[in-house]
Amino acid sequence: MFEELQIYESPLMRSSEDVLAAFAWEEVLCKQVGQGHPPVAHLWRHENALVIGLRDRRLKGASGVLQSYESRGIRTCVRPSGGAAVKLTPGVINVSLIMPNTDRVINIHEDFKKMVSYIQEALLPWEAVAKAGEIEGAFCPGDYDVSIAGRKFCGIAQRRLAKAYLITAFIIVEDHGDDLAAEVREFYDAAAKGEEEDYPQVKSGTMGGLRELAGVPSAEAYMNSLIQVFRKQAVHVSETESKVSGEEVEKMVTLLRERYDRD
Repeated sequence: MFEELQIYESPLMRSSEDVLAAFAWEEVLCKQVGQGHPPVAHLWRHENALVIGLRDRRLKGASGVLQSYESRGIRTCVRPSGGAAVKLTPGVINVSLIMPNTDRVINIHEDFKKMVSYIQEALLPWEAVAKAGEIEGAFCPGDYDVSIAGRKFCGIAQRRLAKAYLITAFIIVEDHGDDLAAEVREFYDAAAKGEEEDYPQVKSGTMGGLRELAGVPSAEAYMNSLIQVFRKQAVHVSETESKVSGEEVEKMVTLLRERYDRD
């Protein structure tokens, strides 16, 4: 339970917008939370992007593949939090909980479990039961994959700063899982260039969207349900405008790109 929680739902980011800006915004806000800003729940989507992990960026052909994606209008970035490649569309929700850690004592596993419980509770209007546990062959694999009937629709990662941290998740709602899996597999096949490299082996039949798995009608419907779940976790809730400036975001975009997106 939070004493206070601020909820931000960002407008849909268009293909023309740099997807890294969403992560930069959260990075700036995470620092503010470490300095006394209330905890934050942030929900956002991007029209057409591929977000990869740091290990993905180290694949031999990654740089060239990302450049070709950008030339095709698919925005790309290297995510500062953990995890691997994820395809973003308007039907994929990104959600982050940004929380203070002034005492530097956290239990990431417990926080992962809490995020799973929020995602599960938001499915109750559709009477769907989701489970946590790695789904072999899914993209962005992890111990806290969230699935229905053995097909993953959500992955969870974390990011720690000095006095704050965030738990972040992607949630597939409207898209067909096999279609997204094929796009992510295409990235890995091209970036690895046929070399024997360690990267996720994405398989068909492992991913799904909540529309096909649980009858959730839209990303907006699930976001509204998830926001209601978050509202119940706090004594005081506010949904206000962000006080993060555009200049702060631009500076952080440059810093994150220099730090993580390099050969």
